[in-house]
Amino acid sequence: MQDRRQFIQSAAATGLAVGSLPFATSCSAQQPLFSISLAQWSVNRRIFDGDLDALDFPVFTKTNFGIDAVEYVNQFFMDKATDRQWLSELKLRCDDSGVRSLLIMCDREGNLGDPEDAARTEAVENHYKWVEAAQFLGCHSVRVNAGSAGTWDEQQRLATDGLRRLSEFAADYGLNVIVENHGGLSSNGKWLAEVISGVGLDNCGTLPDFGNFFITRQPREEYDRYLGVTELMPFAKGVSAKSYGFDSAGNETTIDFHRMLRIVLDAGYRGYVGVEWEGMTPGDIEGIRLTQALLERVRDDLADDYA
Repeated sequence: MQDRRQFIQSAAATGLAVGSLPFATSCSAQQPLFSISLAQWSVNRRIFDGDLDALDFPVFTKTNFGIDAVEYVNQFFMDKATDRQWLSELKLRCDDSGVRSLLIMCDREGNLGDPEDAARTEAVENHYKWVEAAQFLGCHSVRVNAGSAGTWDEQQRLATDGLRRLSEFAADYGLNVIVENHGGLSSNGKWLAEVISGVGLDNCGTLPDFGNFFITRQPREEYDRYLGVTELMPFAKGVSAKSYGFDSAGNETTIDFHRMLRIVLDAGYRGYVGVEWEGMTPGDIEGIRLTQALLERVRDDLADDYA
């Protein structure tokens, strides 16, 4: 492991410092309140259907939307985490098009809070290759899930253990480990905030998502999204602006973006806010454009309040 780590560290571009936060104290006329990125999940159907190659995502993003920062999803290149030729090509395409790689969203690698010690250790170690790939691409973070089972306290203890171990590993690479509210107790803002506090490491934080607050769907149990984002923002190293649909005035029909972005900005966050379109109608390109336009409009509306 050490040889591979040394190779990747020497080959990769320098990433953000461990625990670095995308915060600032003020905003000038030249510096927007926040920047906008695009989450790869926004085009998941296009990629799954074979209409867009994962390697083409950065150029697709820049060409269609003028967005120069991207967030990857490992599901679209599960077998490429250690393929240095493929990763080098992706990095080259980003460099050539002036696109910055921000993070890799990691799924399907096991539960970091698994009740079984061996399974939890396996899940932690399964994420190592994504930490290494993220550093190689110049990302600042890997996004992980805090899946577990048991009582509130048991799940906190287990998730804290898995996240701490992975974060300690990631620290050697200058990478953050960030947890999204993504189902189960991780969609309870209070629970997840307590987990991150329990880990107690600067490079372990959150990726608050505006939309993922279903704790269970059968029976339906949903956490208050505005409270949840408020609770998660003190630990945020990224923000995901989920969108599902729009009305004729260009407003999201499920989420109050003005209210959400005030919560984000009141927390002192001044980093990237990622467009994550998850609706069916309109199509993905128009849905992304509508989400981007809404973020830009709200950003302009709030500029004077946070100057």
